[in-house]
This record gives sequence, C-alpha cells and structure tokens, in this order.
Amino acid sequence: MATTTPPPAEESEPVPTVRPSTPGGLFTAQVGPLLAVAAVVALALSTLSGAATFARLGLPDPGPVTVYALPVVRALSQTAAAATIGFLLLAAFFTPPASTGWLSADGYRAVRVASWAAGTWSVAALLMIPLSAADAYGRPVSRMLDMRVLSIAVPGIETTTSWALTALVALVTLGLTRVVLGWGAAVVAVGVALAGLLPLALTGHSAGGGDHDIATNSLLLHVLAAAVWVGGLVALVTHLVAGGRHPALAARRFSAVALVCWVVLALSGVINALVRITPTDLFTSTYGVLIVVKAVALVALGAFGWWHRERTLPALARGESGAIVRFAGLEVLLMAATMGVAVALGRTPPPVVPEAQPTRLEALVGYAVDEPFTAAGVITQPRFDLIFGTLALVLAGLYLAGVRRLRRRGDTWPVGRTLSWVAGCLVLLVATSSGIGRYAPVMFSVHMGQHMMLNMLVPILLVLGGPVTLLLRALPPAGSGAPPGPREWVLAAVHSPVARVLTHPLVALALFVGSFYVLYFSGLFDVALESHWAHIAMNVHFLLVGLIFFWPIVGIDPSPRQLPPIGRLGLLFVAIPLHAFFGIAVMTSATVIGSGFYQQLEMPWIDRLADQTAGGGLAWATGEVPMLVVLIALLVQWSRADERTARREDRRADRDGDRDLEAYNAMLRSLATTGRAAPPETRSTDDVSAEGTADVGERRN
Repeated sequence: MATTTPPPAEESEPVPTVRPSTPGGLFTAQVGPLLAVAAVVALALSTLSGAATFARLGLPDPGPVTVYALPVVRALSQTAAAATIGFLLLAAFFTPPASTGWLSADGYRAVRVASWAAGTWSVAALLMIPLSAADAYGRPVSRMLDMRVLSIAVPGIETTTSWALTALVALVTLGLTRVVLGWGAAVVAVGVALAGLLPLALTGHSAGGGDHDIATNSLLLHVLAAAVWVGGLVALVTHLVAGGRHPALAARRFSAVALVCWVVLALSGVINALVRITPTDLFTSTYGVLIVVKAVALVALGAFGWWHRERTLPALARGESGAIVRFAGLEVLLMAATMGVAVALGRTPPPVVPEAQPTRLEALVGYAVDEPFTAAGVITQPRFDLIFGTLALVLAGLYLAGVRRLRRRGDTWPVGRTLSWVAGCLVLLVATSSGIGRYAPVMFSVHMGQHMMLNMLVPILLVLGGPVTLLLRALPPAGSGAPPGPREWVLAAVHSPVARVLTHPLVALALFVGSFYVLYFSGLFDVALESHWAHIAMNVHFLLVGLIFFWPIVGIDPSPRQLPPIGRLGLLFVAIPLHAFFGIAVMTSATVIGSGFYQQLEMPWIDRLADQTAGGGLAWATGEVPMLVVLIALLVQWSRADERTARREDRRADRDGDRDLEAYNAMLRSLATTGRAAPPETRSTDDVSAEGTADVGERRN
C-alpha cells in the first residue's frame, strides 16, 4: 500500500513525542484489545442460542463455521468501523489543524491509525458477505465461496447486499485515509465513514414486521451514537497515550459529544426494546436478558462519563494524564464488551407473540391504516417520526437557545426571523409526524403533499430565519492564535468548494426541478416504495435540495454565490413553469406510479389513478403558493436594502458634513457663473438648465 509524506509541522508547534512510534503500533496497542474483547464476548453470548435459533426460525443449520465465525467477524467489523470513525473525528474536530489548513502532526497520525482500522473494517465486511449468505440459505460457507453462487446470493438477500455496500464504503474510506492531508478532506472522510454504518442499521430485526418504521429509526440513531462514542473514546485514549498536543481541548470536545451520544443511546435503546418485546419478556427470554445486560452496561458507561466530566477534565487542565488513561482504558474495554453484547443481540431472535403477528399492510408499512384519509386525520392520527420529528424539535430548541444567548448579553435579534424558523420547524414536524406522515407511504396524494412541504415550504421558512448568521453571532470566536472552534467550522463550511458548487444557479435549479422528474418518471420511485430507508432518503433529499435552492434566492445568510436581484428573480421564474409542468404531467398520466407496491397494500377504498391525479394537482397548485411567498420576500428584502442604503448614506453625510453635496453645488455654481459671463446670444439651453439646477442644489443644501 502506497504511503504519503505528511505535511511539515509548523515551526511554532513542537512535534509531539509518539509512543509507540508508528500508526500500526498504536493501532495494535490501543485498538487490538478492543477488537479482541468485542469478538470474544460476541462469540460467547452467541453460543447461548447456537443451532436453536435456526430450529426456532425453521431454517437449516449452516454449520459450525458460520455459526461461530459470523458473530466474531461481525464484531470485528462493527468495532473497526467505530474506531475508524473515532480517529477521523479526532483528526477533524477534536484536535486543531495547522494554521495553513493542513492537518497537524496529531491529526495526520490519527488519520494514519484510521487507515489501519479501515483496513480491518474492509476485510471483515468482505468476509461477512459469504458468511451472511451461508447463514441466510442454511448452507456451508464453503459453498458460498463460489463466485457464481455468490453473484446470485448477494442481490437476493437484503442482509448480504447490505454487507456488500458496507464493504464498498469501507474500501472507499480506506482509500481516503491514505490520501487525506487537509482539514476539509478529513471532514469529508468522516461523512463517508458514517455512511458506512447505514446499510446494516436499516436491516435486521428492526427492518421487518410491525412498527418497523419506529424500530428502524431508533436503531439507526442507536448505531450512529454508539459508533461515535466508542470510536471517539478509543481515539482520545490513543491521543493521550501518544502524547498529543491540546489534550484538555480534545477531552473537552469529546465529552460534549459523548453526553449527547449517551442520551441518544439510552432513549433509542428503550424505544427499540419496547417495539421488539414486552416488559415481561425481559427476564424470561434470551433476547430480554441480553437487553438487560446491555442496559446495565450503558448505565455503567454513563457513570464513567460523569466521572470524566467531574475529575478527568480538571486533571487534564492541570497536565495530569497517567491515571486518566488507565481509567479510560477500562471504559473502552467495557464499551467493547457492550458491542459484543449488541452483536449477540442481533443474532438472537426476539420472542414471538402469536396474537401480535403483523398483517400484510403492517409488514409492508410498519403500522395499520384502517380509515380513509381526512383533514381531521392530520391531527387525530399522528405518528411521531423519530428522525424528522426529533430533528424539528432539536432545531427549534437550538435556535431559541441561540436567541436567548444573544439577548442575555444585550444583543437584539429580529422577531420575524425567529417566527420564521419556528414556523419552519413546526411545518417539518407536521409533514412527518402528523397524520400526513402516517398516510404518506400508502397514498400518493398525501406523499406528494408531504414532499411539497419538505421541498418548498420548510426550506423557505428556514432560510428566512438566518440560522448561519445567528450561529456566527452566538458562538464565540476562537481568537487570534487559538485553535479553531465551531464558529470557524461554520465559516469554513459556508465558504467551502462544495457549498460553492451546490449553490451555483444551474446546479441548484437542476437539483430542485430535476429531482421530481428523475424520481417519479424513471421507475426509481417504484423501487423506493419497497424500503423504509428509501423513504428516509427521499425526505432528506427533498429537504436539502430545497435549502440549497432557496438559500441564495431569499436566504438571510450570505451564500457562497451572491446573485444580483434580477438573477434571483430569473432563477425563480425559470423554476415555476418547470415545476408546474411536472404537476400537469402527473395529473394527465394514465399509468399509476408505484402500482406494484400499492396493489400489495390491498386498500380497496383508494382509487389509485384518481389519487395520483389529486397528487399531481396538489403539486401544481401548492407549488405556486411557496413561490408567491418567495416573490413577496424578495420584494421586502429589496425594499429594506434600499432603506439601509439610504440610512448608510445619511450617516456618511452626518460624518463628513455633506461634503459630496457641497462639492456638487460648487460645480453647479461654477457652471452657472460661466454661463452668465457669456454673451446672451451665445448662451445655450444647457447653460440655462445648469443655472436652474444650481438654484435647486442651493435649496437642497
């Protein structure tokens, strides 16, 4: 594997003493025990079920190699993925980069250790492809090593396909860790590594059966929080062991992240458990006992975190790190054991309640839909979305906290912006967690209304709230020579090349309008209807695309590309007819979009073609209302810009005593005097006009 020469350290920053001296040595010494403990615990607990699991599910036994190797390899994969994410977080956010934008010596070392973890993750994920196929088909893993058999097995099994996607992302992450030298590239690598957790988080026990929407969303949050917490801690311990710079800063930043992760883990774990089992099953089934063990470990880890906040951070500020490393090492081992428990939990089927078997509709959607959709149902039949509903509440809370901080220090913030932001969060909540969110997966018209809200109304209200400006005013600057913090990260994101490309008018327009045509007229929507993760992806896509499009048009915050007023209006007027044509095309289509999925729902009280026509009309009609709001907002902003310009000119006149007006009047008097000195027959109409204008100038003065 090729190596890359690290950038030279800044002269003002001493190069730390690394113990051990190589990234491979650090990986073996710090991550190796984590991998070993997770694998051993996963293997030990998985043997509690063994072949009984296959007999209970009516599946053939794939043989001892698969039974015992699969939990070990899966534990290695998930633990290595967490370590990869943790070291990349250390390089990107926990330790400051050099002032030149290159990674510091600490950051570069963290990326190199991450490459070892990513390599382990890649190998383990690749091994999981034949193992998961053998597990699903009940055949010896040796049969699955034939590429012809494997090429048929991978597309046919959701879990095997997920492992193939995971292996692909892990290999991409491995490639990035070999070439990353700058801070921005490290941030991109963090995002790619986190994406590698998504395929598996969206499959398994939580992805099927009743309430799988809640179970899948809670598991997704659970997996992401666990990876960030576990990986971040092992990376922090490695940083302290290696004698890295800014240990107190790294520990303080990780502590803030760890607290959020612990809360998310606790809440999502409780929700996921309640969906899978009843309280009486906690001590009467293997699945329930494992949940109890995992809950006890989580409480213990919370106690570790409290100890760190109370004792570790002050000690690091005093320069003491020896005892802290040993204490944190015990916490890392407990985390590894907990990850092993999680792997065993994934291998253990939850208890089956015969009378609670889901119907076909519940198996496909996740919940029952027994009544036709009505306007009252928006309020009377809510279903909270753990991802988007929580996002709406968190965004509103953070924004109000920022406004409160400004007011506590005596600064003002426009009430209109606050109302706009809160309204946007409220619309996001209604679109995803009310009756609209419940009926969107089963009715095309409601689904289209939801996407109109997410793609147009929510983004318009959010960008009018000026969140970036609020952040920059509420967050304290790092100061000259100090390590960059969240405020500097926000500025870097706004001015990044990615932001400049996405906010280009042609790119933004293509994403905003083209997304509808590609999704609904290419057959992609028909495929997406089958999976819950695709619904999440669609909502995320339309929300982000709307924000990208409306930010440079009516956004309060400065965008990477400042469009002139006529450019903003032109971009809007180009989008309106293209969007209207989409609605008309849907209305006039004689083919039901997504008919294969909708037929499986067996809902005879819905006329699918009429419902699609209503959805197209909704897209056409409701698309005009947000555009009208944008047009009004543009006119108001231009009017206020003129007023600000006039006030700015008045303040300048007050400072310089109307120097520009005096000079103008002096010029006019000179012209008038020259005109009177000429003979009457040679004076032109221009001279007379100049003399009259001079009088006007005197009166203005």
